[in-house]
Amino acid sequence: MTPHSPVAPKARTVLASPWVLSAFWFGTAFHWLMLLTLLMPAHIVKFVGEDQKGTYLGLLTAIGAVIALVVPPVVGAHSDRSGRRLPYLKLGVGVNLAGLAVMALAVTTLGGGHGFWIYVLGYLLVQFGNNYATAPYSALIPQLVPQEQRGRYSGVMGMLQAIAQLLGAASGFALGALGLPAMAAFALMAVVLLGAALITIRGVPEADQPAPVQSDAPVLSWQELFAYQPFLWVFVTRVMFALGQYSVQPFIQYYTADVLRQPNPVASSSIMLACIIVASIVSALVGGRISDRVGRKPVIYVAGSVMAGAALLLLVAPGFYVALLLALVFGLGYGAFSSVDWALGSDAMPSGRSFARDMGIWHVAFVAPQFVGAPQGKLLDWGNAQAENLGYTLVFGLAALFFILGVVLVRKVPETRHVHR
Repeated sequence: MTPHSPVAPKARTVLASPWVLSAFWFGTAFHWLMLLTLLMPAHIVKFVGEDQKGTYLGLLTAIGAVIALVVPPVVGAHSDRSGRRLPYLKLGVGVNLAGLAVMALAVTTLGGGHGFWIYVLGYLLVQFGNNYATAPYSALIPQLVPQEQRGRYSGVMGMLQAIAQLLGAASGFALGALGLPAMAAFALMAVVLLGAALITIRGVPEADQPAPVQSDAPVLSWQELFAYQPFLWVFVTRVMFALGQYSVQPFIQYYTADVLRQPNPVASSSIMLACIIVASIVSALVGGRISDRVGRKPVIYVAGSVMAGAALLLLVAPGFYVALLLALVFGLGYGAFSSVDWALGSDAMPSGRSFARDMGIWHVAFVAPQFVGAPQGKLLDWGNAQAENLGYTLVFGLAALFFILGVVLVRKVPETRHVHR
């Protein structure tokens, strides 16, 4: 059996609806939106001050990416050997919640350098726990969902993620407007994450049973896996899109303050994120269903081009309201992309015996680019020191370049599925 002869898994009947199967993604999307985009930028300023905010935020993002890089393939491989998924989800969520508690403690009761490193410790626990949970969980779509339905399931997943992000942005805005303490935000994230996890744990009983082993299916080495062209190019294109996302996402709050001159950057960035997310909800479910009919790649072509154009136009937005309009346009592209993202990745899995390991390796393509936060944060601070807002021009311009590269390179992904018309 060569890596160019993938074994198509015999999908089992899915007992859970796509909404239940994707519930945990709702919780984790709400969690990461609030933590990475709204809370951490504000907390970093509190700990290190304005002059080094970009550097330290980028550094912290990169440190967390180390764990996100290592954990998914290792835990996924162990999950494949055991044939179980949900025990890993349960333990990972527990560690994730403990990390949130440590971060809340550092923000609310500690200060200075000592508090910052306690904060970092909590963040590392969050990263470890969340990646420990999501690596085996990522295997559920290719394991349980027939190939011809993956676009619909991926679309529901993308839509739930977008709704969760919208609620996260709205919650951040509301918490700031009400002047509630940071502990309230951490408690809200914990409740939503735990509740969503319980829905999936209780609603997908098949995922808690050992998966049937296909004796004729190969378990490819890493070298063979990347020699398999569909997986290789799906991995590479996902890296490009993730590089574009992480070039901009951590710094949106700073952009609204420094470029758009908003007096309340937390509230303004929440509104901008809400615009992105509302538009992405509109396009997510539609994009997934379209991809089941016309294929995944045409949706990616349109989505990536829209995101690249919006990123560039944000640099010349004359005011906050125009920036909000561009955020809506960007969201349409982002929703369409996220709606087919998991379907494209699931289609590229070559072996039914190593879903969790291979999805964990594929997930690295999304988390490894978080390392770009460190150099991009440094570039942001350096550019702004040279000329007013030059750093934002450099960072947003690179983001657009990455999106364009993703569109170009996705052409190399071979079609591995039958298109239903």
